[in-house]
Amino acid sequence: MDELFYDLVNVVAVPYPGVFEIDRANAIVKAVERHRDFKIVQQLNTVDSATTKLACIVVDVECDGVTPKNRHGIKYRERLALCVPENEKQLVNVLALRKEFPRILHQNQGRIGTPASLCLYFEPPVSVARTWTPQNFLARIQWWLQQSALDTLHPTDQAVEQLFFVSNYELVLPWDFSNSEGRSQQKYFIHCSPERANGGITFFLKPTLAGGGIPGNAIQPIELTLPSILHGQVENDPATLGELTTLMTERGVEMLTLLRERVQESVGIIGKATTTDSQFVVILLLVPIVRAIGGPIERVSHRAFLINIGLLKLGAAVGALFLLDGQYFKDAMGKCDDGPTAEWKNFPLFSMGVLHQNSPEQSRIQSGVSEPGPEAVLVGAGAIGSALLDIWTRSGWGKWTVIDQDHIKPHNLVRHTADTRHIGLTKTEAVSNMHWEITAGASELKVICADVCDLENEQIASSLKATSLIIDASAALDYPRLASSVDGIARNMSVFLTPSGNAAVLMAEDADRSMRLRTLEAQYYRALIHETWGNNHLDGNLGTYWSGASCRDISMALPYSRVLGHAGNLADQVQIACQSQEALIRAWARDVATGSVVAHAIPIFQEVAHQFGELTLYIDKGVFARLRDLRQLYAPNETGGVLIGYYDLNMKAAVIVDGLPAPADSVSTPTSFTRGTAGLPEAIAEISRRTSGIVRYLGEWHSHPPGHSANPSGDDLIQLTYLALGMAEDGLPAVSMIIGEDDITVLQGTAEK
Repeated sequence: MDELFYDLVNVVAVPYPGVFEIDRANAIVKAVERHRDFKIVQQLNTVDSATTKLACIVVDVECDGVTPKNRHGIKYRERLALCVPENEKQLVNVLALRKEFPRILHQNQGRIGTPASLCLYFEPPVSVARTWTPQNFLARIQWWLQQSALDTLHPTDQAVEQLFFVSNYELVLPWDFSNSEGRSQQKYFIHCSPERANGGITFFLKPTLAGGGIPGNAIQPIELTLPSILHGQVENDPATLGELTTLMTERGVEMLTLLRERVQESVGIIGKATTTDSQFVVILLLVPIVRAIGGPIERVSHRAFLINIGLLKLGAAVGALFLLDGQYFKDAMGKCDDGPTAEWKNFPLFSMGVLHQNSPEQSRIQSGVSEPGPEAVLVGAGAIGSALLDIWTRSGWGKWTVIDQDHIKPHNLVRHTADTRHIGLTKTEAVSNMHWEITAGASELKVICADVCDLENEQIASSLKATSLIIDASAALDYPRLASSVDGIARNMSVFLTPSGNAAVLMAEDADRSMRLRTLEAQYYRALIHETWGNNHLDGNLGTYWSGASCRDISMALPYSRVLGHAGNLADQVQIACQSQEALIRAWARDVATGSVVAHAIPIFQEVAHQFGELTLYIDKGVFARLRDLRQLYAPNETGGVLIGYYDLNMKAAVIVDGLPAPADSVSTPTSFTRGTAGLPEAIAEISRRTSGIVRYLGEWHSHPPGHSANPSGDDLIQLTYLALGMAEDGLPAVSMIIGEDDITVLQGTAEK
């Protein structure tokens, strides 16, 4: 029996041998003439040379690797058209001209009733062009035919193919479309994006708002979940409803029956008036695909088809409804004697790929985040706070309440996720709007526009207690110091950038809050004083002490790139810290010139509190250990030095950060110690510089000789009196610490008026 071949349109024969105007086509002709398995049948050119030029070389190709009676019916000899576009950036299109050539995997999309187009390459055209030659192109054709015949073109470990080719049009469904309760009664409307340069359009299916009226084009999509279909060829998009039902019938699915059932369900038992008909119909196909008959479902292929006709009119056309006195009813009794009309088969279809807005779960999967994250409070929605929230929102991590009382000003846009739409809005409103734009309601963001330190505010107080984690990104000292004095609230972590933006810091309380931000802050300062990396860590601050100073105030010109660079790292590190019960202090320093980042882990010691009237003195055991080491170093002589730290009278607290060793001109004997002053003013000034003016002189410490306790002597009490009188000039108490053989005594002195 003679084979039937497709005729190519809009082309005219060129006498063979002949020369094409397209050099690439001539090169292919020469390669074919030299190849023993290829034979030229005909040469063709586009009819109208004014349009894009196209040269077609019709060949017969033989392939020894094609086995007889293979499953797909590929033949040993096939006739192909090699269509060569003038644009060398485009691939040569290979068409199988035999009308019975099988529709199988790895074919390019084409219309039903046209030649199959072989998908020879997995890479994009620009990658193929790097190594493409006419010779390896012909070899690729034979490879494709052989692998397809052997059924090995699609590896067994490769995901099953989708049912339809990728469409230039797409329909985006709400994130909860498949799970919405009562969705059978929900109406939707279609919104579309502007047409793209390639002709593509994105459509959005959006729910109508309750009580907000129903737009004129409100619809209720018809969902058809089909029986499982065997993985196989990728189908061309049907152009009409008739073609779609025929295609589904060939796959063993009576789609027309399912369509009638859904239409009848939509009108119910009382029918619907003609005036309620929609402008068009959207059919959503959900097609489970299996690799083998009886095997598990490996993929659910989605496809949407838009029909430019109302649902009720469609129902009547397919014989599901009948019209009586302006009302459509189910055709359960055969009122439509003629059954479905023939016109329904010709209803044009507008084919669309189906996408879903991300749910939090999908966002986590795509971000590689395994845990949903805590129910948490974010304090501060400024530069670093808004960047962190943006990252966690996009990755689906955490359920957030944001507290901030500030608003967006024009200069904030340099380092904030907000844009010009948000100028004048509170920062909480800005991040709330951004959150909605990202999630489309898939997750809830609660906001409180208020001062987080106002614990009289019931909304704030309850939020801090009801959550499991509080992230302080306020870039100020007020909240972390206040939170340290408050029991009954969640675990706190504090994140901030240094003034230059070259470093970032994370402090995390332990899960039991036995080590609070207050003591972590002090131990962070001690690291700045002792470690070489602390020399320029806080560069950019004003460098002098004033009430309420913060080592976290950004006072330099700072690009957004540094905020984002540290935000990405901090976002990951906070998530990691949440998985641990332990406290931590960590700083990351970035070399702007090279982009390298160095992490510094700071050891943590338990805090000890001493109550002196209304004032509480906090010291961590790291200070004790350091002073014991200094005592041992100078034994059997006594030694001593100054205590450094800071007061926070808002919190009625004093915090000792460190004790300095004895100046070089100190006098030390086994029974006495007189502290000198050599180099001490310079050392105190350097400590103040490294800590942005926060850490300063607090008092004195000295040791007692071996075999003696830390009980104060008469001389010690006299010294404390002099200290108290000196500190009284600043209105502050004095602190004295004595290190004995086995104990430590802490004294406070206050000069009374």
